[in-house]
Amino acid sequence: MLNEDSIQYAIENTHVTVAPQSRIETFGTTVFRFFLVTELMDTAGQVRVRDGRLHAERPAIITPDHFHRMLDEGFGEKAGKFVEWMRENAAEMAVLRYGFQFRKTDMQESIVHDSVEAVLDRLRIKVDHAEDPLSTVIHGVDEGWEVCLLKFATDMIQRSAAGNVNEWRKRGLL
Repeated sequence: MLNEDSIQYAIENTHVTVAPQSRIETFGTTVFRFFLVTELMDTAGQVRVRDGRLHAERPAIITPDHFHRMLDEGFGEKAGKFVEWMRENAAEMAVLRYGFQFRKTDMQESIVHDSVEAVLDRLRIKVDHAEDPLSTVIHGVDEGWEVCLLKFATDMIQRSAAGNVNEWRKRGLL
């Protein structure tokens, strides 16, 4: 189990070396292919490469009415009062919800006997030649590699949100 310092270290040491050319789709599922490169901490000159897929579900708009329906199922009276307040005071408010699924069955791991820089360079070339706009190369840390993927996911949400909102507005959904 990672402690808070390990999580912070993983976040600070996650670097996207090849960013996807596309953002999260507004009206469909987006599947990013990732290559996550990490140095093995106990062995010099060895690098772990994780090749997998990160599935971003279709973003959803959550309105005060949606909160009300959600809270009717299992939340108490105080939560219901809050939702009523939201309905009356924040009618224009809408929250975006992004969902990600990481399927480990889509992932393969390999150990490469080379420097991190050489492995990153080869993967950069591989992704460029593949011409897949949803591929990414991430340099992270081995112990907190899943945190590195979550950092990538939150960065993609931030990068995609404005475009998703604009598309919803164009269609009259916001």
